[in-house]
Amino acid sequence: MKRTRPIVAIDGPVGAGKSTVARELARAIGFTYLNTGAMYRAVAIALREAGLTDADSPGFESRIAPILGSIRIRFEGERVMLNHRDVSQEITRPEISDLASRFSTIAAVRSRMRDLQRIAGEAGGVVMEGRDIGTAVFPDAEFKFYLDADAVIRARRRYNELTAKEVTADFEEVLRQLRERDERDSARALAPLKRADDAILIDTSGLSISEVVTKLKELMQANLPVVGT
Repeated sequence: MKRTRPIVAIDGPVGAGKSTVARELARAIGFTYLNTGAMYRAVAIALREAGLTDADSPGFESRIAPILGSIRIRFEGERVMLNHRDVSQEITRPEISDLASRFSTIAAVRSRMRDLQRIAGEAGGVVMEGRDIGTAVFPDAEFKFYLDADAVIRARRRYNELTAKEVTADFEEVLRQLRERDERDSARALAPLKRADDAILIDTSGLSISEVVTKLKELMQANLPVVGT
């Protein structure tokens, strides 16, 4: 499909500010925001509710196949809908985030999510964030950014996000889970977390959300691509 507007791919580890930055950038430039991390967490909820949580059990991929095939995920503004049900609050829980990270190493899960993400964004005019958007989902994205920050800063952001949503959390546990997830996401054989060769690295450690958004807008304006060629 020939794109009439560009795709903006924002990748990076948990706590780097991807979701908030992507949401605000999309709003600022009039694009649609697609939260791929929320999609993986919605899948984690569906599989957990089906009693399928042990990814190492024999025949796991064959058992999850019909569930993956029937899953429908859509966004209604800020709400994440899983098969017509609002799971926006459930997906913020640490155990769901951790489960989503584990399921994301499964080929069948990544394949299904990649298909849904490509369908959602193929026409362009989207800001899509995740961990492999610029490397696996849309390697031909017109704009690619990789957001990162110090692990302690990222953990503090995640902890503050959870407590703001009244989710019980312990900072040291959040930091431990974050470091474990960094290692798992970076070391996995299937679509590992890494910066695309042509992605621009943005260290968000000492920047506010508005400062990051402004920086991305300036970079986009300085290198406006010829779209659809």
